[in-house]
Amino acid sequence: MPSFDEVLKEAGEFGRFQKRVFFLLSQTGITFSSLFASVVFLGRTPDNFWCRIPGAAELGERCGWTLEDERNFTVLPLHPGNESVNGECERLDVTWDTSVSCTSPLARYGNHSTGNLPLTTCRDSWVYEQPHSSIVSEYDLVCGNAWMLDLSQAILNLGFLAGAFILGYAADRYGRILIYLLSCLGVGICGIIVAFSPNFTVFLIFRFLQGMFGKGTWMTCYVLVTEIVGSDQRIVGIVIQIFFTLGIIILPGIAYLIPTWQGIQLAISLPNFLFLLYYWVVPESPRWLLTRKKGEKALKIMHNIAKHNGKFLSPHYSEITISNEEVSNPSFLDLVRTPQMRRNTLILMYAWFTSALIYQGLVMRLGIIGGNLYLDFFISGVVELPSAFLIIVTIDRIGRRLPFATSNIVASIACLITAFLPEDIPWLKMTVATLGRLSITIAFEVVYLVNSELYPTTLRNFGVSLCSSLCDLGGIIAPFLLFRLAAIWLELPLIIFSILAAVCGLLVLLLPETKGISLPETVEDVEQL
Repeated sequence: MPSFDEVLKEAGEFGRFQKRVFFLLSQTGITFSSLFASVVFLGRTPDNFWCRIPGAAELGERCGWTLEDERNFTVLPLHPGNESVNGECERLDVTWDTSVSCTSPLARYGNHSTGNLPLTTCRDSWVYEQPHSSIVSEYDLVCGNAWMLDLSQAILNLGFLAGAFILGYAADRYGRILIYLLSCLGVGICGIIVAFSPNFTVFLIFRFLQGMFGKGTWMTCYVLVTEIVGSDQRIVGIVIQIFFTLGIIILPGIAYLIPTWQGIQLAISLPNFLFLLYYWVVPESPRWLLTRKKGEKALKIMHNIAKHNGKFLSPHYSEITISNEEVSNPSFLDLVRTPQMRRNTLILMYAWFTSALIYQGLVMRLGIIGGNLYLDFFISGVVELPSAFLIIVTIDRIGRRLPFATSNIVASIACLITAFLPEDIPWLKMTVATLGRLSITIAFEVVYLVNSELYPTTLRNFGVSLCSSLCDLGGIIAPFLLFRLAAIWLELPLIIFSILAAVCGLLVLLLPETKGISLPETVEDVEQL
């Protein structure tokens, strides 16, 4: 009986069929990256807002005030005696009286300077010039509530983390395409509910669920693409990352054209319903079917692949070799039970954590320098594009391990140099920081490929999902690490990033080289790498 790789070679390792499936599944990268980075535009802090005094509506109705009048009479009086108070987070704690004059509601206090009048913290009433432009104005995430915006992104990353475990496990047990389609449905439904959430609690609950299903779509489509091509064509695992970057590039255009956060949320969620049409055109992974003792279904799919690729399987291919490894429900112990698997798992977990922490940290660091949000975000996405092409040029010539290690070392050096460059040469500081961003992006993309190549078919989806869950942990920690350390010294986060990347660069040299090697089918195959 022939092995799966022998049958795949005869059916075509990257023919018309695989190219079609690859292109269709790659679109998932655009929607996932839009969800991943959407908080930048969903959570924009409004330029102009102010604290509304108690009873402002009644005063305005009695005096016929417009919102501009209300601001002039209740907020601007703060400034003469309180230059540091802008009326956004504090208000005068006084009794407002319009019985004498609607234009002088503070007349009862005579000529007292407003600097001598008591102030109080604004708690639950603000006025925004554009009330539905972001979730900040929708749910009053300003002043003392500003931390809740960070919470919304942490909740999304927690959803990614849950999706990595729950849906990664489910995809190995129930099939890649089934979990992919259910995840697409979940992302679309939860995205609609998020857009019309009546309060912030409902928003958080369904943002968590959208993150969980979103991770399910991304991980299963990635593994599915990797499993239907030959060992020489697994570079598609890198090319699919280009579509993730395309989502980053497209997102600011969507946000620029759509003025409300609900519109942006719907624009990045609704396309997931279109992916349900893949039920009729994307088959189950034949590799997975073989591990579940479903050789007849796998062979039928292989005949279909050969037919679409203009080839024919030999008549004696009536059965494909099925893995002798007993199939069980995967667990973490399976990933650390044998020496090589244990070493691979621990190094890959650290690599995922480091790549995500540094990547998100550098993105957020670029964001705090100000400027045009849409243009800056667009440029940050364009900077990532060369990474995939650099990998494609090098990875099949010199292997996976050396580019993986080198990109981490270069990122480490770039972060260290950026930290000590003087502020009076901003162009050089920005250029070196951009080199660091490009390098860590390369490392981030290579870890996807290497991770899928170092696990057997029976554990591949679970292994990739579990290791990549450390990416989500890095995403949760990144904003706190960046802003807390930057408060001590602005460049201190870069020093931490440099140390983490340098250690990662050395550790990945301990991983086996997988260039040109067939995907392992069993744990024994991994131990022999």
